[in-house]
Amino acid sequence: MPLLFVYGTLKRGCKNHRHLSDQRFTANARTTAGYRLYDLGDYPGLVADTDTENESENDNAGVTGELWEVDAAALARLDAFEGVPEGLYRRESILLQPPHDTLPVESYFYARPLLGARALGPTWIENR
Repeated sequence: MPLLFVYGTLKRGCKNHRHLSDQRFTANARTTAGYRLYDLGDYPGLVADTDTENESENDNAGVTGELWEVDAAALARLDAFEGVPEGLYRRESILLQPPHDTLPVESYFYARPLLGARALGPTWIENR
């Protein structure tokens, strides 16, 4: 089954976890450096960020999240929920830190302009 890295409202205990609750949680995980979360209001957006000039120590630590095994039906549901057909997010490969660094993993990347969105630290915390 495909592996999906989630970092925001789909995580356990967050408001949209119901979309994943019938799938299998595998582990807590962290990306390699080069990814950044942005505050988009009620949810975060993950982007690949190769601009290392302005990175903080937290940015170098990677983004934290959860790794889930998901079946094809769940991926189709999640693609619709994440707005993939409308171009809000796109599902792509992502690099994780060991021990998950050899696994093929995908995640949802924000696909629209950030328009002044505030960069977050490595962890999305709902209801802050």
